[in-house]
Amino acid sequence: MADAVGVSRSTVSNAYSRPDQLSSALRERILAAARQLGYPGPNPTARSLRRGFVGSIGVLFTSQLSYAFTDPFAVRFLAGVGAATERHGTSMLLVPLPQAQADARRAVENAAVDGFCVYCVADEEWALDVIRARGLPYVSTAVPEDAAADKRFVGIDERAAARSVAAHVAGLGHRRVALLVDSVLPDAPAGPVTLAGFEHARHPTTRGRLAGFADAFAEVGVAWSELTLLNAPGNSGHAASAAVAGLFDRSEPPTAVLAGTDVLALGVLDALARRPNGTHPPVSVTGFDDVPEAAAAGLTTVRQPAQEKGRIAAELLLDPPSDAAAGHVLLPTELVVRASTGPHVRS
Repeated sequence: MADAVGVSRSTVSNAYSRPDQLSSALRERILAAARQLGYPGPNPTARSLRRGFVGSIGVLFTSQLSYAFTDPFAVRFLAGVGAATERHGTSMLLVPLPQAQADARRAVENAAVDGFCVYCVADEEWALDVIRARGLPYVSTAVPEDAAADKRFVGIDERAAARSVAAHVAGLGHRRVALLVDSVLPDAPAGPVTLAGFEHARHPTTRGRLAGFADAFAEVGVAWSELTLLNAPGNSGHAASAAVAGLFDRSEPPTAVLAGTDVLALGVLDALARRPNGTHPPVSVTGFDDVPEAAAAGLTTVRQPAQEKGRIAAELLLDPPSDAAAGHVLLPTELVVRASTGPHVRS
């Protein structure tokens, strides 16, 4: 390009990156020559290498890419991330992790980003190790048990929040209870599963919510082994329906289902609505998150600020506080009681 126009390379570069340094006529002559030669302009990747930053943050999650656009909580979380990135003049890259860890590791290693929001990642320590090895900053949405000073996070007390909704159900007299969660065990099908204890659940969010459910029922004399644990892989209404198939045909069916997400709880309500009238006693159903559809369905749930969580996660990454403690953000939750729960009715 420089040879064709008869100028220096720096002059060609200025035509794209610093046009105020050239006369309008010279810049137009360079751009016209570029069009004639089929030159599209400086390579953005090479330019980012020279600058030392990409201008994009990655959102890391263990799901198919479509999950980010269909799950109501994920959509609100990403809206919060998007609001923060717009304010900072940067962009967002969604980085779903493949099932195979070798492929997932490559996805983290090769993502062209300046840092990561680690959202909803099971066994995230390996991912954090890869991010640290790249020397990139990160913010997690999983609250660490030890509140490590070197880890910035924004999240909720999953255990306490789950305990609040389980205590509500236990207070209504329910003792035969099913716990419905997403991907409690790797590769487990939809339906009942056996877990020696909640601490063996793979995902930290699932672990925290199961722990809270178990705490509340242990207080009223219901042991972990007496709770029915259901797996719903993929966190979808279809998975929830498959998980509870046959559950209410038992001689002593559960009188309450506590779901780990609103999406699963709404799937249970749909499954119950499809059953013939009079084929089961009233069943209390609870969710978690308080997505917009929950209110319309009259779902008792735990409210957490999804969009605010995404916004704060991105802000902690893009404008990190100097005080390490300020990078540890615990958001409030609220028990929202609606019509989907009621007193246990003896059959």
